[in-house]
Amino acid sequence: MCGVSDREAVGRTAAKVGERHPRIALLVCNAGIAGRGSFLDIEPERVEQLIRTNYLAGVWCLRGFLPALEAAGEADIVNVVSVAGGVAFPPSGPYSASKHAQLAFSRATAAELRPRGIRVHTVNPGFVETEGFPQRRALSSPLARRVVIEPEDVARHVVRSLERGRGETFVPGWFRLFPLLQTLAPGLVGRFASRSGYRDRPISN
Repeated sequence: MCGVSDREAVGRTAAKVGERHPRIALLVCNAGIAGRGSFLDIEPERVEQLIRTNYLAGVWCLRGFLPALEAAGEADIVNVVSVAGGVAFPPSGPYSASKHAQLAFSRATAAELRPRGIRVHTVNPGFVETEGFPQRRALSSPLARRVVIEPEDVARHVVRSLERGRGETFVPGWFRLFPLLQTLAPGLVGRFASRSGYRDRPISN
C-alpha cells in the first residue's frame, strides 16, 4: 500500500512489486478525489491535491511499472478518467482541470506505448455513486439523478473494453456528446453547467 500521489513512494512500491512479479500484464489507474468548488473559492491545498492524485498519480504509476509492463510482451493499462476530462464544468473547475490533464496524458501515452505492445484504455464515466463521490445528493434535479450509475457498471464496462480492445470510451456511451458539445458550443455548455443545480460545495456523508 502507498499513496499514489507520492512519486517516491510509488517508485519504491513498483520496485518491490517488480521483484516478485517481473512481468505485469495489467495496470489499472483508478485513484481519484473529489473537488467540488470553483477556482475562486476552493482551498489552494485542495487544488494541489487534485493535480497530484487525479493526474500525477497516473504518471508516476506508469513510469514505475513500465519495465514490468514491457517485460510482459503484451500488456494493458486502464486509465479511469471522467467525462469532466472533456468538459469545463464551472462548479468543479479545479476537478475538471485535473481530469483534462489526465485525459491528455492518457491520449498521449496511448500513441506512445502502442509500438511497445502496451494498449491504453481510457474510460470516461459520467456521474458514479461512490462513498467519496455522493453524486445523487449533489444533483438537485430528479431527472439528473436518474443518470447516476453504480461502480459495478463501470467495472463491467472496463472488462468489456479490455476484451474488445477498445481505446477511449464513455460510460454510459451517450455521455460522449458532452465533450463534443463543449467543442462546438462552449458558451452554451458553460451556461447550462452554471445553472445545473450541481452543488459546488463538499457534501458530508
